[in-house]
Amino acid sequence: MVQSNGNLESNFQIPKIKFTKLFINGEFVDSVSGNTFETIDPRNVEVIARIAEGDKADVDLAVKAAREAFDNGPWPRLPPSERRNIMLKFADLIIENAEEIAALDAMDAGKLFAPGKNIDIPAAASTIRYYAGAADKIHGTTLKMGRNMQGYTLLEPIGVVGHIIPWNFPTQMFVVKVGPALAAGCTMIVKPAEQTPLSALYYAQLAKQAGVPDGVINVVTGFGSTAGAALCSHMDVDKISFTGSTEVGRLVMQAAALSNLKPVSLELGGKSPFIVFNDVDVDKVAPLALIGILYNKGEICVAGSRLFIQEGIYDKFVKKLEEMAKTWVVGDPFDPNSDQGPQIDKKQYERVLSYIEHGKREGAKLLTGGNALNRKGYYIEPTIFIDVEDDMKIAKEEIFGPVLSVMKFKTVEEAIKRANCTSYGLAAGVMTNDLNIANTVSRSVRAGVIWVNCYFAFDPDCPYGGYKCSGFERDMGMEGLNKYLQVKSVATPVYNSPWQ
Repeated sequence: MVQSNGNLESNFQIPKIKFTKLFINGEFVDSVSGNTFETIDPRNVEVIARIAEGDKADVDLAVKAAREAFDNGPWPRLPPSERRNIMLKFADLIIENAEEIAALDAMDAGKLFAPGKNIDIPAAASTIRYYAGAADKIHGTTLKMGRNMQGYTLLEPIGVVGHIIPWNFPTQMFVVKVGPALAAGCTMIVKPAEQTPLSALYYAQLAKQAGVPDGVINVVTGFGSTAGAALCSHMDVDKISFTGSTEVGRLVMQAAALSNLKPVSLELGGKSPFIVFNDVDVDKVAPLALIGILYNKGEICVAGSRLFIQEGIYDKFVKKLEEMAKTWVVGDPFDPNSDQGPQIDKKQYERVLSYIEHGKREGAKLLTGGNALNRKGYYIEPTIFIDVEDDMKIAKEEIFGPVLSVMKFKTVEEAIKRANCTSYGLAAGVMTNDLNIANTVSRSVRAGVIWVNCYFAFDPDCPYGGYKCSGFERDMGMEGLNKYLQVKSVATPVYNSPWQ
């Protein structure tokens, strides 16, 4: 592991923070209480800005605005082609402001600036464009009914939606939730994570610039236990879409059930297996396995945190991992030489370090890393454990950090059994040149996304979500649009029809 020298990208000035208030009914406003909270830069543990702290009173105002915009406003009633055009303008504005948005996410979340500007933000615009293209293609079906009846279905917007998004991908999660809901004709309240409020507020004002009417997108910053809980239990919210931990997902479902039985979609935690068979090219697959755990400093729910290597290439593969880890650069996300930035905050930093200590105590062998960096900020070395057993804490629980558990296996059947030995089921990687093995394993592993000879193969057209304790329903793809639509069936009698 190499520590960067902290050089910022040349000719780049970190932007001033423009938006710190709640965004309700098209305006930036103070919270009803007047309270604020600090958002902290994980690079240096300094305060970036003070943000309006929304709570139940503010959620009530945001829901009222969204309800009025849905029940009486123009957005659900616009010709779908007009919704499409406004969304396309929104995407254009995202691209125009890519550098500033990427800087906000780098400061707020510790995300690498250059990949954010060149990859993440353009991908966000592509997601908005994808759903813009779907806005005028929402239609039901004609039914062949068995009696003297004609029938058809309508797909209608579900109504007022509450989006609760996590801190690890503030940009992507915003557009993945907001894009399809906009295309469907819904109105919404976004509750960003308290650690990363900045880009959500920025996107809200870009949407207004693009022509999204007031009240359609509202952003209430604040804490999950207050603002998030108020949104989940609100009687006038028609749906909740939540991405986050499995533990909080259970609370979201409970609040929805105890209020108005609003439907909930959940994308939760993971402990994804990355399975490598003997027939692969080690030099090609080992970098993929390393990225599979270290991408976004391991703060990604589909991280390939359980690496299963077949015994024939185990030693060679482990040696390659160790070599690559030694060249991995940890440092300031604005430094173009950095491969990994800081963990999101002190709580997550200490959580990751505690799991590393668990791994050492349980008898796993530390191959690389295992320490915090001796510098200001929440930086942790890439950490690889080998000789890990399935029942160890580091192999069972989601760590959400740069910590990899490496395990050896013999047969295809063993790999499948051990891959499925988890309460999660979000993603899996299968690395082999044998088509029969690829087909067998990809059909046998119980996970919502299987990547064969690739990893992190995200695309707006590819549905994304989990099995078991990793949640249900899907983001992305047309499935991501359908969850914001209601199916209404209409039937009428047909008299003296010439045919049935």
